[in-house]
Amino acid sequence: MAFGTKTNERPGTRAQVRHLRVSAYKAREVLDNIRGLHVDDADGVLEFTDRAVAAEIRKVLNAAVANAEHNDEIDPNELYVSACYADEGPTLKRWRPRARGRATRIRKRSCHITVIVSRMDAKALEQRRARTEAAVSRGGVRRDAGEARRARVAKSRAAAEARAAAEGHDHDHEGHDHDHDHDHDEPAEPADVTEVTAEVAEVAEVAETTQDEAVEAPAESEEAVEAAVEEAADEPPATDDTAADAADEER
Repeated sequence: MAFGTKTNERPGTRAQVRHLRVSAYKAREVLDNIRGLHVDDADGVLEFTDRAVAAEIRKVLNAAVANAEHNDEIDPNELYVSACYADEGPTLKRWRPRARGRATRIRKRSCHITVIVSRMDAKALEQRRARTEAAVSRGGVRRDAGEARRARVAKSRAAAEARAAAEGHDHDHEGHDHDHDHDHDEPAEPADVTEVTAEVAEVAEVAETTQDEAVEAPAESEEAVEAAVEEAADEPPATDDTAADAADEER
């Protein structure tokens, strides 16, 4: 009887995550989409897969690629997903109370995910390189994983060095004494201060004049009333005959 290669004896570089709190059924649905793909294509599929377990599988894939690059010294551009599978892990049993004193079992599943990457054969690798060169000539292809990773690392290092240099320059600038003139820091006086002062004085003078006139007006009216009262008091009282004669004249 002939047997195939055992699961733990498959060739290639692998990475594994154990006791992941997700069912093996859900993980297998995502793993079926990346099996046999180039690592760059598999990474793109996992990036845009609308499943929570896709993020965990993507981490395992990146770990497998890193193991192949650093441990086995294989170019990441020559790797593809040769095998990926999910084994069932231990199941946690929980109970939920229900009506009439009953209880319902709750099964909390877990699984172990394994991703194996291998080097592509010469023929498949040559075909992929030809397609990549054709796409690059058209200007519509994304850089490979290794080149993109090296570019990101170089960019981050350059940014870190620039920040360190800027901080060192700021400290040196603060440590030295400077005798620069800082006249531009002093606030300039407004040009129309004299005109504003003259306008304020004029307004105050007008207000005082108006107040004096308002105070004198009641005094003049009181004097006129007193003079009229005195004149009325000096005139003799009119008798009945005088009042009759005045009435006849009016008639």
